[in-house]
Amino acid sequence: MLSRIAESMFWIGRYVERAEDTARILDVQTQLMLEDPTVDEAATCRTLLSIMGVPYDDDTDMTRQTILELLAYDANAPGSIAAALGAARESARRARETLSEPMWEAVNTTWRALPSGRFRTLRPPAVFGWVRDRAALVNGTAEATMTRDEGYQFLVLGRSIERADMTARLVATAALTSSSAASAWTSTLRACGAYEAFLRTYRGLETDRGAAEFLLLDRLFPRSIVHSISRAEQCLENLESGGARAGFGNDAQRLLGRTRADLEYRSLSDVVANLPAEMERLQYTCAAATDAVTRRYFAGSEATEWHGGAL
Repeated sequence: MLSRIAESMFWIGRYVERAEDTARILDVQTQLMLEDPTVDEAATCRTLLSIMGVPYDDDTDMTRQTILELLAYDANAPGSIAAALGAARESARRARETLSEPMWEAVNTTWRALPSGRFRTLRPPAVFGWVRDRAALVNGTAEATMTRDEGYQFLVLGRSIERADMTARLVATAALTSSSAASAWTSTLRACGAYEAFLRTYRGLETDRGAAEFLLLDRLFPRSIVHSISRAEQCLENLESGGARAGFGNDAQRLLGRTRADLEYRSLSDVVANLPAEMERLQYTCAAATDAVTRRYFAGSEATEWHGGAL
């Protein structure tokens, strides 16, 4: 496969997932600000921008509308939903000849809501639901119409790395706000679509520790960090033409495998003792794995810079 096409498929997966998960994070945080009158809105907004790696001026008047502009509507803001959807469409245009017609239409019609102005007419929570629905359409169309060739492997690889990164941001958000908002973990589970699965797994017993364990370590839930990393590892294994008899020649495989093993074999108490720092480390691993994939498979770099800095 041409490296140009492979890179485009990888970033379609990442950008669509980024848009969806940013919508999920915003949905959680804006609901908390509305429902809990004791929440400091300005402090919550600054925490959210920090978690998303978006720089801001200390003199800026931090309100809910400011956050929505920076992280949802402004197509010129690199961390926004609009920017991610625009970048996904540009990546799809570069790989147009390899995409199925339904896949191209799903990506393109989603993007057309931006220049038409329809996207800005949507207001929370409708805008977040719309983004989730469109991402589900794109991903579902890919699952239904793409052969499981290299292009599909790169698409799922990008989606899986991004999902692990963004789930880490959701977990960090819950850890930072749980002391001031009793429903932070419940809201985070709902944002991941994990609440019902969590209740069934833990027999209805809701605890912060149980929620953290489920989102970090559950091997069966598709949005858990361990499941996402395992899926990325499988994609990398499928992309390698021959298996190595010893070790891993692929740096991305080595990075992701080491991180997954570290999460699974350490005690949960050690991991949750300082969740924000652990999630920051995971985000750096995802960034390093992306760099390793780029060096190994891609000739150039079409990706928009990801402003996902430290917590």
